[in-house]
Amino acid sequence: MTGATLDYHTDSVSLQVIDAIADATNTDASDLEPLYDVVDPEALDQLFQSGSGAAVRVEFEYHGMPVEVRGDGTVTVNGTVHGSR
Repeated sequence: MTGATLDYHTDSVSLQVIDAIADATNTDASDLEPLYDVVDPEALDQLFQSGSGAAVRVEFEYHGMPVEVRGDGTVTVNGTVHGSR
């Protein structure tokens, strides 16, 4: 899968995580447990706002899969990079 970075003005990192998990598990996003059960989506979005710096990285488990969000907006699920849609 080709990677892409987020446009911080139009995309939210928390929504990107949900989409990436849905893609990785072939599950409809509406069938996933709420992201807020695992991590605070608003805090995640604020952490990765424009200008946050490439050194920022957050790792957590969601829907039984390891998730990594990097400062450049890249979302990785179980080692696979998922880009913005």
